[in-house]
Amino acid sequence: MGLFDRIKRVVSSNLNDLVNKAEDPEKMLEQAILEMQEDLVQLRQGVAQAIASQKRSEKQYNDAQNEINKWQRNAQLALQKGDENLARQALERKKTYTDTSAALKGSLDTQSTQVETLKRNLIQLESKISEAKTKKEMLKARITTAKAQEQLQSMVSGMNTSSAMSAFERMEEKVLIQESRAQALGELAGADLETQFARLEGGSDVDDELAALKAQILPPATPQNQPQLPPQQQPTTPKSNEVVDAELDSLRKQLDQL
Repeated sequence: MGLFDRIKRVVSSNLNDLVNKAEDPEKMLEQAILEMQEDLVQLRQGVAQAIASQKRSEKQYNDAQNEINKWQRNAQLALQKGDENLARQALERKKTYTDTSAALKGSLDTQSTQVETLKRNLIQLESKISEAKTKKEMLKARITTAKAQEQLQSMVSGMNTSSAMSAFERMEEKVLIQESRAQALGELAGADLETQFARLEGGSDVDDELAALKAQILPPATPQNQPQLPPQQQPTTPKSNEVVDAELDSLRKQLDQL
């Protein structure tokens, strides 16, 4: 393959690619219908001209037939009058119109056939244009749907869904962490409060037990000048009970202040 052939092929392929890219289906359909309508106009004009020519040929043929009949009558009239020479001239004129009529008859038959063919072509072209318009609307609808789907797919493919979902997951994780912290703080606060109450309850039991031990072990307080009696001979007086009660009251006040 020569260099020029290769260059020609490359240029042709590039031109074809540019043409294919430049073709808009909707515009191409509109242009095709416009061209078909232009052909329809020309075909109608051709049919009209053919019909007009057919009408002229029919008129000429009818006129020739009338002339034939006319000169036939003239020839008969001349013979009746005894003028054979005039009758011969009439028959010669009749023959001229007969030849013309025959030629016109052939032309008229041809024109009639052409007119009928043109009429059929006109009807077919009109039917094709109507069908093309219907197909154009259907194809336009399909083109619109295809463009919408293409735009939708482009939008979907352009969406950064994974990044958005990752952001949602991060936010969800942060919320879970905050919820866990709040729950832990609530549990710690509840534990501290329960601990304080437990201490209060525990301290009260210990203090009560300590007071009871003191009452059992420690002797009651006596005045300094009063001689102490032996333990077995020391009587229990109301004054010693008051001292114990006073000590218990003191302990209770201390417990209330805790």
